[in-house]
Amino acid sequence: MNQVNLFNAKAQLSNLVRRAAAGEEIIIAKNGIPQARLVPLGSITDLSPRSPGRLKGLIQESADFDQTPDEIIRAFEGE
Repeated sequence: MNQVNLFNAKAQLSNLVRRAAAGEEIIIAKNGIPQARLVPLGSITDLSPRSPGRLKGLIQESADFDQTPDEIIRAFEGE
């Protein structure tokens, strides 16, 4: 794990990102105090594939979902 000054990190950002993508962990410090950690993101294949309809039957809407009360309509109209 390497520590890099924030000023130097700005100047070497592309190099630091390349190193992090290769698996290196880099600490970015300001005035010698660690502020952030640059780590590899991982590949997109690490994410589980999405499956549509996983919540089917688990979400319900109320019977009056699309009915707006008159007082709210009047409030929006400035009455």
